[in-house]
Amino acid sequence: MHTPAPVLSLRDYTQSRGSHAHDHFQVLLGLDGVLEIEVEGRGSGIGTGQAQVVAPGDRHDFEARRGGSVCLVLDTPHAPWARCVEQPPSDAPRLHALARYLAHCLQQPQHAALALQHGPALLLEAWGVVAPSVADTRRRRIDWPALAAWAQANWHRPLGVADLAEVACLSPSQFAQRCREEQGQSAMLWLRTLRLAHARELRLEGLSVAETARRTGYRSPSALTAALRR
Repeated sequence: MHTPAPVLSLRDYTQSRGSHAHDHFQVLLGLDGVLEIEVEGRGSGIGTGQAQVVAPGDRHDFEARRGGSVCLVLDTPHAPWARCVEQPPSDAPRLHALARYLAHCLQQPQHAALALQHGPALLLEAWGVVAPSVADTRRRRIDWPALAAWAQANWHRPLGVADLAEVACLSPSQFAQRCREEQGQSAMLWLRTLRLAHARELRLEGLSVAETARRTGYRSPSALTAALRR
C-alpha cells in the first residue's frame, strides 16, 4: 500500500474560521500569534513556541484572532506521531528553535528542498520520539490503550500487523509474538475484537447500523450485522 510522503509548509491563519478533518496526522507549531483550535470538542490555543498534534479523523475547528497566526505545519501519515497526540514535547524550546529554522529554510529557495527532505524526521526526534535500538525492541513496553485509541482513529483505512507494529516501534514478527504473549490472541484477532467492541458501544449509544459501520470501517451495514450476530 502506498504511503504518501510527509508535507511541510508555512501557513498564515486569519480570522476566517475553518473546520475539517484529515486522514493523516497534522502537527502545528506556533511561530507567531495565537491559533485557537478545538479538536473533537476540546479547545486550546497554539501560541508562539507551542505545538499540537491532531490525530487522523479528529475534526478540528480553528481561527486566528487578534492579528492572525503563523504556524509551521507538518502533514504526515507516519504512525509514530500517534505517541505525540497526548505526549507534550520533551524539550519545547529546542522544538521551537528547530521550527523557526525550518520555516526560514522554506522561504529560501536554495534550502527549501533540504528542509522538506529532513524536516519531518528532525521534528519527530525533537519532540522526543526516537527510533528504537536493536537492543531494546525485544521487551519494549507496548502501551495497549494508546495503541487501541490509534486503531480506533484509523478504522477508515485497512489496518494490518505492520501498521500496529510501526506504532509500537517493533517489527511485525516481534509485535505478533508480543500480542500473543500479552493479549492471549493473534494481532489480527485482537484488532477485530477491538473493532467489534467499538461497534457495540456505538450501537448502544443509539447510532444506526449504517452510521456505526461507516465509523468502524465495516464494508457494509450487513457485514457489521453479521459480525455482531457471530
